[in-house]
Amino acid sequence: MLSGYYGFKNSGDEAVLKSMLTALEEAADAVGAKVEPVVLSGDPEWTTRQYGVESVPRMKLAEVRKALKASDGLISGGGSLLQDATGLGSIPYYLGIMELARWCGKPTFVYAQGIGPVNRAMFKPMIARAFKRARYVSVRDEESAELLRGYGVPASRVEVVPDPVMGLPPGGNGADGIGGAGGEDTLPVVGVSVRFWRSDRADLDRAAAALEALAARGVRARLRFLPFHRGADEDASRYVMERLARAGAYSERELELAPAHDDPQLMLREVGRCALLIGMRLHSLIYAANREAPLLGISYDPKIDQFLQRLGERAIGSTEALDPDAAAERAAGLLSDPGLWRSEKQVVIQKLKEEAAKPAQQIIAFIRK
Repeated sequence: MLSGYYGFKNSGDEAVLKSMLTALEEAADAVGAKVEPVVLSGDPEWTTRQYGVESVPRMKLAEVRKALKASDGLISGGGSLLQDATGLGSIPYYLGIMELARWCGKPTFVYAQGIGPVNRAMFKPMIARAFKRARYVSVRDEESAELLRGYGVPASRVEVVPDPVMGLPPGGNGADGIGGAGGEDTLPVVGVSVRFWRSDRADLDRAAAALEALAARGVRARLRFLPFHRGADEDASRYVMERLARAGAYSERELELAPAHDDPQLMLREVGRCALLIGMRLHSLIYAANREAPLLGISYDPKIDQFLQRLGERAIGSTEALDPDAAAERAAGLLSDPGLWRSEKQVVIQKLKEEAAKPAQQIIAFIRK
């Protein structure tokens, strides 16, 4: 059974699920085994149609318990499940599902989670207790591992691995060449991923100012806005697009809004067609690294900075402060020679892809013992 933020059509979380399903299948195939995933979902019918797997309503605990009893174990993750920045419910829910699995006599596994922020002290011993009892624990960055050590989880029990999406294949037969403009347009495509964060939208204004500064430098490009969360990200994208249009920085043909794809591999291929990706969403940056597309991150959360550090990069700014001219200069530099960035990052990206398969391999090995 897989427990996470699934069935809500958030492209990043759906990509995590798709990546985990793919990695588990490959790991099982390698040892002559077969996996039959059961996914806890906010929309079980949609999840079943999308991935061809059994799915159970995540909030109907009687059904969850029944499915757990028929399973060989529970995988919790990936993603940022154990955090209280967005509310008090996430940590008790996900730890509760792990505890329910133990009541059913099933082993639990933590798959490439990002821990925190955890602002309430009462949650820290609860996390430590659950992770000490897990058969296998992996987190997606060293900062998460450090937090767990601070909660009392022994360092020897925690493996640091990349986000699962680093290992997601693009799938399909469509063109996904890096830097391709698509159609007859010869302008380079700059992918842009924005989200709502600040209530006053000053962060989106800063992102727009950086894109205006890029145009002011004489760099012509086609901006393709990539919504990773249906509805909200589409609205955030339109906000920035409308500001750019009013400023006259880009023509109407140079501003596009991509579909909010339900299939994460379709969005992965969208990113693969970009000459540059400027992103607020973590998984927009992970998608870009996966496809070896040059990227620039705008940080709203430490997880952005942590991922960029693994690539030897730093954010061009944050939701609180961003120098438009400095950001435009970095973007123009990458667009002038994207091949240099790829050659510099190719080795570390390949290593991250290989390491992303480790949790699935470990979990299959534990279950087969």
